[in-house]
This record gives sequence, structure tokens and C-alpha cells, in this order.
Amino acid sequence: MDCTSHKFYHEDEFDSRMCVDMYFSDKPDMVFADDSLKFPMKKLHQVFSAGEIKGDTLIDISFGTLIHHLYSACDFFKDIYSLKFSERCIMELTRWLNTCTGALDWSHTLSYATALEGNSDQSEAKAIRLKTAIKQIVQCDTEKENLTDPVVLPQADCVISGLLLEHISKNQDDYIRYLKKIVKCLKPGGDLILFAVLNATYFTVGQDRFHVLNCDENFVRKVLTGEGLIVNHCEIQKSTSLTDLADYKSVLFITAHKQE
Repeated sequence: MDCTSHKFYHEDEFDSRMCVDMYFSDKPDMVFADDSLKFPMKKLHQVFSAGEIKGDTLIDISFGTLIHHLYSACDFFKDIYSLKFSERCIMELTRWLNTCTGALDWSHTLSYATALEGNSDQSEAKAIRLKTAIKQIVQCDTEKENLTDPVVLPQADCVISGLLLEHISKNQDDYIRYLKKIVKCLKPGGDLILFAVLNATYFTVGQDRFHVLNCDENFVRKVLTGEGLIVNHCEIQKSTSLTDLADYKSVLFITAHKQE
């Protein structure tokens, strides 16, 4: 399939529930668990528990309706703001936040988060802490200078962007342009955390194939330093999945801070 015919998850019709079921669930045949769930959660736990990144305000601008990467963050940030592209993703996240019937089930990632912390008996308390920390879910638009216009959010001590830029950028210029806007959300001295898939061109949800920008570690590092960020930590895990649902070759976790 020609890449020009691929859909874009943030522009075209996107079944967020099916995507979670295929790539982020606890189904026995879900082959992406190590890459999409365990690797980023383990790295985030290590970074936060080491005391390297902390503060009052965190902004999360990540793919789809994901929340599993925020379980570690809620113990180190008082206020979390979640930015989403579509009303459907906002609805799904709101249903989970309000513990509504039929909400997406993230209990398997909650169990993994508490196990990483050695507090497996504290799952309920951890879930409450995260839901309490999420102060607002805001619709965002990468074409606006202020991503959340007309809502004005405080600058953040930390921004997490998970599996996002490579999925919304049509080309490298888009990637750089969108990253500039994300970096503007950071306070001077603040930290940016990215986790991403590398050397990918597509992922599949149902019958639809969606675009992924093919980029590598060198490109991501170059773009970050080009925006005045200093890379603190970078780790790559080779893909552990054997499937034609997505063609990524590895997963990247990288942290960088914005100079004062």
C-alpha cells in the first residue's frame, strides 16, 4: 500500500477502543506488551523514582487514550493536564476518569505499575492518586500556535509525549514544527520525556492502515538539540513482536531538559 493512502490517526476516523485492544490490552495474543506497555512504564518508573524529574505540573500529550504511562508520574506531580486530539479520545478518557460502566480497562497496567514499585497491594490507592492528579482533559490542535487555544494552560515542569510525533507528522518538517510547540509548553529548566517507535511506516487498526513517520534515533536527537534541549538519557529496545500489524523496528525512550 502506498504511504500516501495511509490514514492519519488524529485527522481520520480512528477506533480508539479497537486500538487499545490490539496494542495495549492484556489479551493472551496481544504481542506488543513488552514494547507498548512494559518498556515505557519501566523506564518512567526508573526516571521518576530516581528523583531526576519532578515538579508541580505535568502536561501529557500522547497517542490515543493512553494513560498507563502516568501511573508513575502521579506520585511526583500535583497537577496533570491531558491533551487529546479528538472528542472521541476525550470521551473515552473521561469515562475512565469517572469510572463509568464500559470504560476502558487499564487494570493490568495499574497492577504492573504497583509491582514495579513493590506495592502490589496498593493498586486502589494508586488509581485514586492518578485520577485525582488529572485536573483537566483538553482538546488540542497542532495547527494552533497555542496547542490548547482558547484554553491557556500553565507552563509545565515536565511534558510527556508518548507515541505521538511520529504518528501525526507527515514529514520531518512537521515533526520539527510540532515539537517546537510542545517545547513551548515547558518551563525553562523543565523536562521533556518522549517514547516513540523508530523505523516505522504504518500501523493497522481493523481494516485501516495508519501513517507513521519513518525516523531514527539520530533524527530525534538532532531535532531535540536543535530546539535547545539537552538530552539526559536515551535507551532503545528492539521490537519484540512478530506481526504485520505494524512495522516498527524498535522503541525509543528519551529524556531531555530545556535550558534555563
